[in-house]
Amino acid sequence: MRLVGAAVRRIWTVELRPRPGGPTLACIRCTAHTLPLQAESARSAALAHLASHARADALPTHLRTCQCRAQGCLWHPRHRGCAGPVLLALTRDHSGRAWRLADACAACAAATGNTAVVPDTLLSSPRSPTSDPTAVRRVPGPGADEYLRVREMLTYLATALPRCTSPAARLLALQLALRANAHGLVRLPAGLLRSMRLRGRTEIWEELAHGFWLRPPDLRPTPVEVQLLDAAVRDQAPGRGARRRAAHWALRPRPLALHTAAPPAVQLVALVLAAHPSPCSTHTVDMGVLARLCGHSPHQTAELLDRLVATRTLARWRHERDIDEVVWNLYGQRP
Repeated sequence: MRLVGAAVRRIWTVELRPRPGGPTLACIRCTAHTLPLQAESARSAALAHLASHARADALPTHLRTCQCRAQGCLWHPRHRGCAGPVLLALTRDHSGRAWRLADACAACAAATGNTAVVPDTLLSSPRSPTSDPTAVRRVPGPGADEYLRVREMLTYLATALPRCTSPAARLLALQLALRANAHGLVRLPAGLLRSMRLRGRTEIWEELAHGFWLRPPDLRPTPVEVQLLDAAVRDQAPGRGARRRAAHWALRPRPLALHTAAPPAVQLVALVLAAHPSPCSTHTVDMGVLARLCGHSPHQTAELLDRLVATRTLARWRHERDIDEVVWNLYGQRP
């Protein structure tokens, strides 16, 4: 029995260790400290293993505390202090071999490098065929569903994919993850790839295959069948119908929908902005979050925002450096 005032440690860490017979997954929390893995699924297995710990050690929101603060905030550079809700933050080291999942406040999660917030939809318990489908919905009602699911998946992919992944590959990975079935299988019609201007772009698929995120598909038949290797995207809530609607919205993310001829880097930054809406005419998003989800540095992100202004997609934007936030307005809206 847990006491309300007790401090509960919610930090899980795994490490991928090379071995002659293939890599193993090391976890000090498990009875079996090392588990053999297949090389192509090592990254996915690490993330899935951490997710299983988080599900098993579930804790009510009011009992969760910032584990980063409990460690003396050693995981990130100095910032203004803990603030915001307590979230699950997924962090990988620079080598990509060690992964940590821990409770952290929004401020600490944003300040920690190589870190993304893990959405609840990726940690939901597996559903049985007899379960009530209405019981697994964990997102707001219609109107917020699409951008919420897109924002959550972009956040997850920011950590699951290598940092060097190109904007075009990130946009493709988003479509694949949202459209995948329970077995990680996706069937993409030729029209979708043409609309994304990815038909025949073998180098994009090679990027994702190089990171062991999918198996290289045969691009000759239609539809193109793709097998994802990321175990974490196979058990998502809600169902495929809602996720496919989110994937469709991500292709034309109103009110920031761009022409399909726009460069993928510009499309991606517009999509991230659209996935962070505001009820007011003035919108804000953390610069660190925006840059991380786009896979760019803050300087590169600023240049892409300037391009959105030049194309009259945004009316204006500015960087509030004291709070590290991007403030922007749509074209035709007054600040």
